[in-house]
Amino acid sequence: MIKKIEHTAIIVKNLEESIKFYEDILNFKLRAAGSNDSRKMAFLYVEDNPQVEIELIEELTGVGQLTDGVVDHLAFAIENMKEAMEKLKAKGIEFLTEEPKLTIFGDEMILFRGINGELLQLIEK
Repeated sequence: MIKKIEHTAIIVKNLEESIKFYEDILNFKLRAAGSNDSRKMAFLYVEDNPQVEIELIEELTGVGQLTDGVVDHLAFAIENMKEAMEKLKAKGIEFLTEEPKLTIFGDEMILFRGINGELLQLIEK
């Protein structure tokens, strides 16, 4: 029945700043953007894996009004934790811990915050 997660939507304070963060810091690419009377939206994808997509939503009637559900964090698969951390630190990212931790499956992971306070995770399998 379900084939994949289509996308994860994130409420943002400023769409343009958020697009820049995801493009410049995390190497996403803008697929499409648009707006209506109540919100501005953008869809971004991972360049090397275009089926992985996020949606950014800026509510024009007030930040956070579209909060029927809660997303705890958005996790990104990476190949090399040390290299990824160095690249992100060079771009100004501060991690919530000094070192990666192990998941219950033995994978390395580390958390940081996005431009809107969203919790983001790097995970190396």
